Amino acid sequence: MAIKGEWVRYGDEVGYLALPERAETPLPSVVVIQEIMGVTEHIEDVTRRMAAAGYVALAPDLFSVNGERPPALTRERLEAAMAFMRRLPPTAMGDAAARDAELAKLPEPERRQVGESFGQMWGSTAPERMQAMTGKLRLAVRYLKEDRSETKGQPVGCVGFCMGGGLSALLACEEPGISACAVYYGNTPAPEKIAGIRCPVIAFYGEKDQRVNAGFPAFQEAMQKGGKSFEHHLYPDATHAFFNDDGPRYNVKAARDSFARLLVFFARHL
Repeated sequence: MAIKGEWVRYGDEVGYLALPERAETPLPSVVVIQEIMGVTEHIEDVTRRMAAAGYVALAPDLFSVNGERPPALTRERLEAAMAFMRRLPPTAMGDAAARDAELAKLPEPERRQVGESFGQMWGSTAPERMQAMTGKLRLAVRYLKEDRSETKGQPVGCVGFCMGGGLSALLACEEPGISACAVYYGNTPAPEKIAGIRCPVIAFYGEKDQRVNAGFPAFQEAMQKGGKSFEHHLYPDATHAFFNDDGPRYNVKAARDSFARLLVFFARHL
């Protein structure tokens, strides 16, 4: 299938958009929500996969400001920061002091640049930043639902990974224009926000992802109490980021099964 992928601008926002060139339009659309590393080549690839499945897919660049990324959050800087993370000993991954000790071993200006990128990248998960990024995602929904001729008036779904998984759930909490929501190993929204979810939700978790999974029971309970549609899958031997085939935690069995279920879910609801 011929897939067209390009960066587009809508208002003050930018994003990577992919669509099946030979499909009859209008089509339903999917907002693909980035991991904490930004709109990487992997996220662009996922966006094209959604287009190959018959959707117009848009991955908004949530780190952009007036269409440009701050210097510390450019793709090159974030790739350097993640390369450093992957070189860390396993025990240092969750230990800030151990990470800082390893960071101090880097030569300048690499040490300063990696430190700046880490600070801004992890700072994006603060509640006020998550709320601001949810607002940017709502603009993406409006763009697809109201402005693009290929998708105007059609259902919009969302899928997010890691930080984007939490944002996907938040978007479903706050945006009535979302018709289906998919969450990959994302943090659980606050209970008072879950009441705002109006669409079906599917969620995928790795059994070894203890930090994220700690919030799952509350999510499940709130969805059940609210009478909301909630499907979830827990994959043995998989951990956080199991879908990212560019990363060291990729789990092909979990990725394959979850993607098949995701496509069935979207076909049913979009």
